[in-house]
Amino acid sequence: MQVAVTRKDINFRPDASRVIARFLYTDAERAKNTIRSVVNMSENEAMLALNPVLRDYSLRHRNISRIFEKHFNRIVHLFKDLSIDTESLTSSKKILLGSYFTMEYSIESAAFFNPSVVEHPDQSETGPGEKRVILSFRATGEGHISSIVFRTGVLDANNNLTIEPVGKMLEEAEHIRRHVYDKESFKTKLDEMKDFHGIIPSGLVLDKLNDKFTYGELYHCIEEAKKSLHLASDKEILFSQIIWLASSHYELDFSLDTNISERVIFPVSANERNGIEDARFVKFEDDKKEVSYFATYTAYDGTTILPKMIETRDFYHFKVIPLHGEIAQNKGMALFPRKLNGKYVMLCRLDGFNNYIAFSDNISIWREAQLLQKPRFPWEFIQIGNCGSPIETDEGWLVITHGVGPMREYVLGASLFDLEDPTIEIGRLKSPLIMPNAEEREGYVPNVVYSCGSIIQNNDLIIPYAMSDYASTYATVNLGDLLTELKNSNR
Repeated sequence: MQVAVTRKDINFRPDASRVIARFLYTDAERAKNTIRSVVNMSENEAMLALNPVLRDYSLRHRNISRIFEKHFNRIVHLFKDLSIDTESLTSSKKILLGSYFTMEYSIESAAFFNPSVVEHPDQSETGPGEKRVILSFRATGEGHISSIVFRTGVLDANNNLTIEPVGKMLEEAEHIRRHVYDKESFKTKLDEMKDFHGIIPSGLVLDKLNDKFTYGELYHCIEEAKKSLHLASDKEILFSQIIWLASSHYELDFSLDTNISERVIFPVSANERNGIEDARFVKFEDDKKEVSYFATYTAYDGTTILPKMIETRDFYHFKVIPLHGEIAQNKGMALFPRKLNGKYVMLCRLDGFNNYIAFSDNISIWREAQLLQKPRFPWEFIQIGNCGSPIETDEGWLVITHGVGPMREYVLGASLFDLEDPTIEIGRLKSPLIMPNAEEREGYVPNVVYSCGSIIQNNDLIIPYAMSDYASTYATVNLGDLLTELKNSNR
């Protein structure tokens, strides 16, 4: 029996008008020329240049003058070379200078896809049968740089989604804080990366640091070591890799004045400068029944990927950490929503072909995994992977999967695993649950449907999914029908 799927008449499409104000820096010499030009302006000339900028862009960004001041502070180190005292500059010249080092970036001009959905922590003012939800998306703009953005909406008793008002003044985090590192655990992660990347770490830099150190202290040590050593190419690579790893820990704080639809988690660290890809959000309940939200995602620097994890309780404050361990080296990791038998559990894909499952005492360290599923049906012969975190039901752990078949067509499937021992597969759909239809198969990457996380509401499975790596929508499936089909699928 083919399980009935109800596609909903709602689309999330790229909107080129949604922009953030980014720091722009090309090279020191050009920057110094700009600084000289502004410094040599009279105060009247500076105001005449600044006023139209403030008038135009204050309509597009919240407190644009504060953004300009922030970007001015990122170039103050250049004034020493020019023998210019920054204290002598008027406020208007500082703000004007900041505007020359600012550009707008359209975060979702190219694509708005690969969504996940979780229950909103705020369920106030919802009626019977309603649930407020948060949807996350991979937004992609110029240069194919991906970031994480959000929408909120309310599912009614019939699981029709009403999107709540979307703010227009987008912002990156108001504060970014770097991590304080423990030397021994940092060395351990470098040793793990050695096996994967072929680099042999040494104590060349780390031995000079205290047991606890910051990113800035590490960076200073490396710069000093570079000056004092004639470096072979392998040492240059090692230094780059140390910095690459250290930059991956950070915390983000968004202004309380922002709507969640205005918060943009844009690449911060060097290892994600080419994108933050495919965040799989899940509502997680710990042993004390306290709730956090986690998301696993892939950081990409243009060459290498690094699986990372986001943690938040309120979607204002986010903590970002890399995932450690021998199996934390590939895309598509998805966390179970609670511990099993005292251990964290993660779905993963080690070889790009099969589904695996891993257990760990530490949520950020993943060392061993076992094979869970191999491709079985023609529509998944190329590969099988998860489409988000497992969902707990009375009948077992429900996992939405993706399969890749002929013509590299991506489809969605479903599997069911034992509640007590999720290494045991109870059943798997013999046919795809969702395939790209005529309206969904055209896009940036044709013939693809893909999801990063679903939920259950009003006895339906709610599946948000991307259409050909361009736009997104959602569908519902009767949970009872799906579970019945899965339980009977191996007979």
